[in-house]
Amino acid sequence: MHTTKNNLQVLFEDNHILIVNKRAGDITQGDKTGDKPLNDVVKEYIKDKYNKPGNVFIGTVHRLDRPTSGVVIFARTSKALERLNKMLREKSIQKTYWALVKNKPKKTKDTLINFLKKDSKKNKSFVYKKEIDGSKKAILHYSVLKNLDNYTLLEIDLETGRHHQIRTQLATIGCPIKGDLKYGFARSNKDGSISLHARKIEFVHPVSKEYIKITAPTPIDVVWSACEKN
Repeated sequence: MHTTKNNLQVLFEDNHILIVNKRAGDITQGDKTGDKPLNDVVKEYIKDKYNKPGNVFIGTVHRLDRPTSGVVIFARTSKALERLNKMLREKSIQKTYWALVKNKPKKTKDTLINFLKKDSKKNKSFVYKKEIDGSKKAILHYSVLKNLDNYTLLEIDLETGRHHQIRTQLATIGCPIKGDLKYGFARSNKDGSISLHARKIEFVHPVSKEYIKITAPTPIDVVWSACEKN
């Protein structure tokens, strides 16, 4: 990993893709806030590094919620973007998350299956045990990695990618994510983040066909640092 002069943490880079470690608080793509999005920072980095004239192509393959940190893939060519989008649809990109939660779950390993419905006005998803109109099936697998003094570290693999899925489903089993006021944690983190981190991504490179496995360091924070230690 190297950090650029505009604080972009680059985890992997070649002619076709760029993988970065998103900081909590950064937005992946532009939104109504008008804040500078990560894809613009990536474009500036490529333009500057390779002295590219004119517009730089950067395709956003997937997004992370603003208060979340971790691995994000960008495509540097339209061919790579098209292939990566296809891989996402076919679920051949494996994403692993870490979450620091309040309360230890009853089971050390489990699969959670719910139906989620997004409320766009509240920017929040709600859980239902049975399918209702407008709901989508949500499946995740979690396992307990570490028990800390006040929190539990969970590793999560998603089978589906729903709006606020991890946040909603963990809150439903009484394990809200540290700092996540929206889903039931008592207080916010000082920096406005939530302690959900896209830790790892694994896939076959869309062009070179080599196997790529990238792990993103956790944010600089006392509790996260305890998670990194063996």
